[in-house]
Amino acid sequence: MFRTLSRSQLLADGIVGAVFLLLGLLPTATAGAAIDFLILGVFAVALGFRRVAPWLALSVAWVGAALQMLLRTQAPTFADVAVLGILFCTAAYGGRPVRWLGLASSIAGSFIAATYLVVAPGAADGLTASLAGNFHTFLAALLGLLALLGLSWTLGLLSRTRRRARESRQAQALAERDVVIEQERSRIARDMHDVVAHSLAVVIAQADGARYARAKDPEAVDVALTTISTTAREALGDVRILLGQLRHSQGQAPQPVLADLGPLLNQFGDSGLTVRRRETGVERPLPTGQQLAVYRITQEALTNALRHGDSMHPVELLFAWTESALTVRITSALPAHARPASPEGHGLVGIRERAILAGGSSSAGVDGNHWVVGAVLPVGVPT
Repeated sequence: MFRTLSRSQLLADGIVGAVFLLLGLLPTATAGAAIDFLILGVFAVALGFRRVAPWLALSVAWVGAALQMLLRTQAPTFADVAVLGILFCTAAYGGRPVRWLGLASSIAGSFIAATYLVVAPGAADGLTASLAGNFHTFLAALLGLLALLGLSWTLGLLSRTRRRARESRQAQALAERDVVIEQERSRIARDMHDVVAHSLAVVIAQADGARYARAKDPEAVDVALTTISTTAREALGDVRILLGQLRHSQGQAPQPVLADLGPLLNQFGDSGLTVRRRETGVERPLPTGQQLAVYRITQEALTNALRHGDSMHPVELLFAWTESALTVRITSALPAHARPASPEGHGLVGIRERAILAGGSSSAGVDGNHWVVGAVLPVGVPT
């Protein structure tokens, strides 16, 4: 029923109504009758409610027009100017019924006003005779009023359309911003999972190995502790970078690429996981986005092999290059009575998301006594 407006808008509408009342009082202060002040006050009130309740403003305006026609015989006054603003607001701010009532009021008001101004003064000779004698004047007045009142309503409708279009653009911009933020959060979450899971797997493997080798080979303990220290420092640095990205959305930290796979495989080797890397085809240039996807997919698959696979058997890492795609395949042995990994685990979900974002696809499953993770990424497609 009543629209919600801010205090400043309510104050502005009150000021408009007061100013309108003051301007109308100036020419009627000396010669005006009480009815002039009453009609002016009614239209001023209607003008003050034009935005907060267009339906109420339209109703009050009709009351003012009826009083004016019943109690006056003179031409329209300054008070009638308020009708233009009220019709504008019925189209600009009113609901569907009020909006169409405003259009109907502009049409009906034009006929009534033309009749009141042109036909009614000669009613002593009969309305039909008065209309016949003043037909052209009546038609001109009617068309003029229709143009004036209809223009006010149309301008309100255009204002409404423009405001809705602006609100739609703002909502779309907010939605797009939310999507970008969510994508960035998901990317950082994937990176955080990859970094932490990989680093902890290496640390756990090294700690277990050092514990078992302590009695027979004390020097192996030093090597294991060195690897643990190095891995923990690198993980801490990566986590700090990711946390920095969470605090500051601008800027991108350096991301790992294919050239960084060598140190990664050496890390797994130091943790007791033998990785046999093999490539077929001719290596082709990959955009940075695809290189990051390959690195993270390989890192996650090898981390799962270290944590859940049989580390006594080597892991086969295959890069198969073609003219249009790179196929990455990681094959690891399953321990006896191993349970297949959950397809909804964070690691496999991250692999699938990275492959899809890079324009490719991924797969994971059991093949005999092996767990196979595969990904196919397009070559030469910028990301």
